[in-house]
Amino acid sequence: MPPVFANGKICYMEMPTTDIARSADFYRKVFGWNVRTRGDGATSFDDTTGQVSGTWIVGRAPSGKPGLLIYIMVDDAAATVEKVVANGGEIVQPIGVDAPEVTARFRDPGGNVLGLYQQPK
Repeated sequence: MPPVFANGKICYMEMPTTDIARSADFYRKVFGWNVRTRGDGATSFDDTTGQVSGTWIVGRAPSGKPGLLIYIMVDDAAATVEKVVANGGEIVQPIGVDAPEVTARFRDPGGNVLGLYQQPK
């Protein structure tokens, strides 16, 4: 299904990293993102819905402290926390801090802090 084009929709992200291949591998393994090579040769990604795309970039400081905080929706936060750690990420806020919401925060291999969000059952 092609992406929805709508005014105001968040559609693209640039994620700082020091190692594009390592970051691409992390997001592919942990979240199932489609990693691809754009026409200009840059490594890009599409999320699992095909609605958000982006790329990894070097030479920009990571978002290491939450200011603007992006959350990635997951089916199972506990299982995803395990995948984050197993693939070189670090948990910086465990599940339960935002209860009753099911969230956690992690630092990816590029140094960016992002959140995990599980829809309550």
